[in-house]
Amino acid sequence: MTIRTRVENPADAPATRRVHMAAFPGPEEADLVDALRRDSAWIPALSLVAVDDRDLIVGHVLLTRLRVGDGDGLSMAPVAVAPEWQRKGVGAALVRAALAAAETAGERLVVVLGDPDYYGRFGFEPASRHRISGPFEAPDAYFQALPLPGYDGGPHGVCRYPAPFAEV
Repeated sequence: MTIRTRVENPADAPATRRVHMAAFPGPEEADLVDALRRDSAWIPALSLVAVDDRDLIVGHVLLTRLRVGDGDGLSMAPVAVAPEWQRKGVGAALVRAALAAAETAGERLVVVLGDPDYYGRFGFEPASRHRISGPFEAPDAYFQALPLPGYDGGPHGVCRYPAPFAEV
């Protein structure tokens, strides 16, 4: 079977929630996605799903608006793949598609908190190299940034995540 990525439709929300519930040990990530859908940080064109040959949703990635110092950037979180599709390239396809969509939308910067070995292959590097920091304690290698082609050295400063991140 093969997968393809596409923008999530409103009708996909229940299937997307099922993927998050299956991919993570608790409901926190699924609840976060639901809360972000109701927040001004939500960017519908930057919520993408992976679907299999039967058009079943097998993965999801979300980019939402966040503040970086006095400017704007994007947060990549969460990324989820149904357990039976993990380690088959679905997550990588979603990340690549999300970054391409962000670039096409004219965005300048994406941050992620995650495994540097995994996200490094997409070009992410420690955010501190761009004078960007997170609002929480995290090892430097794990709080990462990816400047997109429109990046001109800014924004920089402390990231402020949308309110739903603090609620779940």
